[in-house]
Amino acid sequence: MHTKEEKMSAFGRLLDVMDALRERCPWNAEQTMESIRPMTEEEVYELSDAIICADSGEISKEVGDLMYHLVFYARIAQEQGLFDIADSIESVCRKMVFRHPHVFRKDGSLVPEGQAPSAKEIADTWELVKAAEKNGNRSVMSGIPRTMPALLRALSMQEKARGCGFDWEKREDVWEKVVEEVGEVQEACGENDEEHLGEEFGDLLFAVINAARLYGIDPEKALGDSCEKFRRRFSYLEENTLRKGLKFSDMTLAQMDEIWDEAKARGL
Repeated sequence: MHTKEEKMSAFGRLLDVMDALRERCPWNAEQTMESIRPMTEEEVYELSDAIICADSGEISKEVGDLMYHLVFYARIAQEQGLFDIADSIESVCRKMVFRHPHVFRKDGSLVPEGQAPSAKEIADTWELVKAAEKNGNRSVMSGIPRTMPALLRALSMQEKARGCGFDWEKREDVWEKVVEEVGEVQEACGENDEEHLGEEFGDLLFAVINAARLYGIDPEKALGDSCEKFRRRFSYLEENTLRKGLKFSDMTLAQMDEIWDEAKARGL
């Protein structure tokens, strides 16, 4: 591993590369925060995929790509006289010092080692600490981006509510809510009101995500795993259909189900 000095030197090299690209590369010079935003979102997903695959080489590469984007935003802001990378770094350092009083004193120095709170105790009071932060979000929920994918947004809202003490006392109780929402969806299906039906489906999904959270399951990963399982089984169905010289339009649902069950039996 590298020394602190080597790490700082590498970061300085990245800043130098960014300066040169903005000054001498026509494509880089014309980019704006809005133009690179979609590319940043793609980089975040690529990093997430590398983490899921536990590929350390790809994780290292994607961390670098994402860091490049963050430096890019700061450089654009610097040119506009808004802020620079040092402002961003100092801001997050101040935030982390304030939010970890069990580690740092108010002046940023370390507290003496001693009896620290448990990870659960820290998590349980996290949102209350953030709410007390100077210039922090006026509402616990206001810090959640509206552009966040809905599943992750729901999970974030539920976690923030839990941090304020608003949560189920016993996780088993959540199933009553899930069953209630299933009933409301079924009732709405009998109405001629698409908007209301959509609302009830949303409530059901929110409740199921809450149940997954309470049982320690990452709903994003769980759904992603199910998507991959469906992909594998459907690919098996496609391959076997072609091997038999058939098309989907030539097959009955029962025939498709038979091949699908074969895929399940093979552990796909």
